[in-house]
Amino acid sequence: MNWLTNFVRPKLRALVARKETPETLWLKCPKCEQMLFMRDWEANQEVCTHCGHHMRIRPLKRLPYLFDEGKYELHPLPRVPADPLKFRDTERYDARLKKAQAKAEGATDALTVASGLMGNRMTVLAALDFGFMGGSMGTAVGEGLVMASELAVARKAPLIVFSASGGARMQEGILSLMQLTRTTIAVRRVKEAGLPYIVVLTDPTTGGVSASFAMLGDIHLAEPDAIIGFAGPRVIQDTIRQELPEGFQRSEYLLEHGMVDAVVHRHKLRETLIRMVSLLMDPLVVANATANT
Repeated sequence: MNWLTNFVRPKLRALVARKETPETLWLKCPKCEQMLFMRDWEANQEVCTHCGHHMRIRPLKRLPYLFDEGKYELHPLPRVPADPLKFRDTERYDARLKKAQAKAEGATDALTVASGLMGNRMTVLAALDFGFMGGSMGTAVGEGLVMASELAVARKAPLIVFSASGGARMQEGILSLMQLTRTTIAVRRVKEAGLPYIVVLTDPTTGGVSASFAMLGDIHLAEPDAIIGFAGPRVIQDTIRQELPEGFQRSEYLLEHGMVDAVVHRHKLRETLIRMVSLLMDPLVVANATANT
């Protein structure tokens, strides 16, 4: 054994070699391109501390900021056939689904359903995860939203949905398109029970989700600069063969044209939702409190 070659030289190289910065410590904002310290970015609810750009946040990271004291109950989605059409493109659908589940921190599909106190009121919340196969809506998401609506009715609680989706899940074919009708009926049951149904539109909300339950809210809130629409701008422009207005399909543009009720910063979503639910469920109490002030 050569002591100089096998021991001394590696030690010297380790001392003089430039240490690489771990990739998990820093993140570049896709909008302003400033470097963000990961810990500060996460503490800021994944909003850029320089320009305020709202990046996509997964449901399990969003929920603690919404419920009282960050406490809530998760409700497992109903079990559905994993690959009803035995679909295969570049790989089998069931294999693709397992990969998405492995990265989803315990979630079985693109929808997370939770309940708990929000402003000291029982609330049911359903949030789509764009990180899970683009937040696409298949039978599991449809069943999950039906379950969330039934839970809201049973508990006499408002239903709040956070949308983030590329549309229907192509691997489930016609079964995914059927969820447009099922989720619409689920939302109607909540409304027929006299309970608030509020939608928070996040980036992006497109396709079959925007063509169904995401656009049926009593109140529509949106996060800043979120893409909201059915087809993408390029598809629309190629179809109508006209230049689209600047900012077309962004939250602020939709607010100006009456499609969204308010654009709300992520930090203010909890207090805004609590206030909206109170206005819808306790109108007389709110009116009296306003009159007394």
